[in-house]
Amino acid sequence: MSLNPQIDAVTARIRKRSEKTRAAYLDVMRRAASEGPRRAHLSCSGQAHAYAAMGDQKDDLAAGHAPNVGIITAYNDMLSAHQPFETYPNVIKAAARSVGATAQVAGGVPAMCDGVTQGETGMEMSLFSRDVIALAAGVGLSHNVFDAAVYLGVCDKIIPGLVMAAATFGYIPSVFLPAGPMVSGLPNDEKAKVRTRFATGDATREELMAAEMAAYHGPGTCTFYGTANTNQMLMEFMGLHLPGASFVNPGTPLREALTVAGTQRAVQITSQGNEFTPVYQVLDEKAFVNGIIGLMATGGSTNLILHMPAMAKAAGIVLDLEDFDDLSQVIPLMAKVYPNGLADVNHFHAAGGLQYMIGNLLDGGLLHNDVVTVAGQGLDLYRREPTFQNDEITYRDGPKTSLNEKILRPTTDPFQKTGGLVQLSGNIGRGVMKASAVKEEHHIVEAPARVFHTQEAVKAAFKAGEFTQDTIVVVRFQGPRSNGMPELHSLTPTLTVLQDRGLKVALVTDGRMSGASGKVPSAIHVCPEAADGGAIAKIQDGDIVRLDATQGVIDVVGVDLDARPVAEADLSGNGNGVGRELFAVFRQNVGLATEGAAVVL
Repeated sequence: MSLNPQIDAVTARIRKRSEKTRAAYLDVMRRAASEGPRRAHLSCSGQAHAYAAMGDQKDDLAAGHAPNVGIITAYNDMLSAHQPFETYPNVIKAAARSVGATAQVAGGVPAMCDGVTQGETGMEMSLFSRDVIALAAGVGLSHNVFDAAVYLGVCDKIIPGLVMAAATFGYIPSVFLPAGPMVSGLPNDEKAKVRTRFATGDATREELMAAEMAAYHGPGTCTFYGTANTNQMLMEFMGLHLPGASFVNPGTPLREALTVAGTQRAVQITSQGNEFTPVYQVLDEKAFVNGIIGLMATGGSTNLILHMPAMAKAAGIVLDLEDFDDLSQVIPLMAKVYPNGLADVNHFHAAGGLQYMIGNLLDGGLLHNDVVTVAGQGLDLYRREPTFQNDEITYRDGPKTSLNEKILRPTTDPFQKTGGLVQLSGNIGRGVMKASAVKEEHHIVEAPARVFHTQEAVKAAFKAGEFTQDTIVVVRFQGPRSNGMPELHSLTPTLTVLQDRGLKVALVTDGRMSGASGKVPSAIHVCPEAADGGAIAKIQDGDIVRLDATQGVIDVVGVDLDARPVAEADLSGNGNGVGRELFAVFRQNVGLATEGAAVVL
């Protein structure tokens, strides 16, 4: 089937908007790629330093014939999603050696967990950690001794930061190697019920802890469809994973076999082979459009609306909220995975997962097929699913029908006719809402505003019994310039209780919510932010605010906001404690949320 005309038009618009920056980027990449293996230009002394610890492989490296793969790892054993990476370097080195190549750990990058820092001061460094990851990966690869790179990362800011680095070193090939989701534990909806009961005082802390430990119980990503698992989807839709790599559980033979195969593929696509595929050829406008389509079709995390423009910018491509919104209008919601439904990612994978979804979207003319991927030419390679038989991976055709239509449906009979994300604009500014998690009866809320400057103040007002009528809760001075734009996910149980009591309630904020954000309508990433003098800083208690996801509107009704002064907040306390002092330069120089809230690009 021919490509949907709106997808074609959005792609053309992105290409036109990015014409100058993309041309400049490609010029740099092509000139760098034409120089051949990077280490050939190093001095003998420099090469000796790089090879000194490589044992009997030193001669191969010095001769320059064997491709050398750089490993960028986000390993730590505090994150369940990244703990499996502890053993990956040795597996990668052996896999490289099996095909006549070498591999070295080029460097490590930090990996923080938003689940640990949720509602805590440390969350104020979370978004900025993405740019730190890009910088750290850049330092690791700056030695110029690598012919390809493999990236070990999974979670929220790690994958976007690694993609930013991969694009910056786009003249060498890059393959992303995931660790997979933990096996299913306590169902996510049961965990959410205990959180809600705890918020109202009907559950003890011991009950809450037991529920959380039963949900997050082993190695791998959290099983809900939050930012980490959205990242893994994205890497497959954009052709940076091997087909079928995203949702294979850690510690399984197939998981290790995919790591071996990914390493061997990285060697095959170096300039020393016959399939040279530098990653700048993969990361083009069509790849990013495919990524946005995957985001819409799966109802993925709103955090990716921040990350994808920053990732694209590193490749010379300019994305705008209108691109997300316009693609959402033609991409159906095909999946129901928590928080959009009851299933987790393991259930989604078993129902047919990404292979079914990619095949079905391609058949419906809703994806670009003519793209370059690390697996080869054409996204239809990603219809295939891997199996592990006789100590090797073989690929077979993925499912052509959903194995559970309560979780996964075809484009012809979706859960919703449009995608999961909606752009909002009005006299308050521009923002976005994850509509796929919100029932249709809550898509329009018009109510008086209650204005707060911290999420703690919202929870205090709730405990004091102050919310007795329909309310738009405005939480401002939560943008990147204010305090690093922490997630406000800890407000979800509080707002859910109010909604369950029959009140019409919504959130408007210049901050962000996690990919686990729930069923309360939330206008997030409102820009310009309060600390930039945005109109959100002019809203007052009692103003009638209208949030309308059906029309894409976010307005203060009947008020001339231009005539009002900008509220101020005491932000002096945001600059110290738990390492915040180190990030002052980030807060001072961060870009707009609508452009990715980037610091380094």
